[in-house]
Amino acid sequence: MDRLLEATARAERDHFWFRGFRRFVEPLVADAAGDRRPEILDCGCGTGHNLQMLRRYGRAYGIDLTFSGLQYARKNGERAVARATVGELPFGDARFGLVTSFDVLYGLPDEVETKAISEMYRVLQPGGRLIVNVAALPSLRGNHSVLGGELRRYTRTLLASRLEAGGFRMVRNTYSNLSILPMIAAVRFTQRVRGHQESQDEISVPAAPINLALAALLAVEGSLLKVMDMPLGSSLLAVAEKPF
Repeated sequence: MDRLLEATARAERDHFWFRGFRRFVEPLVADAAGDRRPEILDCGCGTGHNLQMLRRYGRAYGIDLTFSGLQYARKNGERAVARATVGELPFGDARFGLVTSFDVLYGLPDEVETKAISEMYRVLQPGGRLIVNVAALPSLRGNHSVLGGELRRYTRTLLASRLEAGGFRMVRNTYSNLSILPMIAAVRFTQRVRGHQESQDEISVPAAPINLALAALLAVEGSLLKVMDMPLGSSLLAVAEKPF
């Protein structure tokens, strides 16, 4: 995990995947926050980079279990971060209007994942929303899965069933990264043939023309995601609500 965070810290400002991810997520955050400027909790904030985006819509806090991730966050000026596990959040009931969890749940054992969903439900206010991003499609497991400690990749049905079992009502559940899916599928197939091994290749920023072209593809997809769901993709992005 420390190696993943180190690679992420180098890449998340410029890498096409992270740029696309922020284009996908930010409209959902804006919609969930509305004009209320709620308190926001990012569960598994890693290096804290996404807190900058979340802070545009409310008062954002982050928790992470890794010392190295929090060190990166604090080095970059983040102070509203703390070391904690999403399976046991150190906050009172119904504290937050919005909770986010980006690429965390897939690395948790089943029993911890269940606790994490329960805890995120507990700290949300009635009517508050949860925004979750996870790795999708088991067939896409590859070298990055080893680096990221993936225990599972989700289908839309699996993610919905886990969140609904925790009491949430699904608002939206869409795949993303459809525009780069053929490239990802080809890379992951080659990795399976050769045998999976830990690698930072997929999280390294590619040559500028390639990075720009892929970022442009994801920008187009980001515009489409504002009005429609994607039928397939390498990630799943869900919005769920705690009922009143």
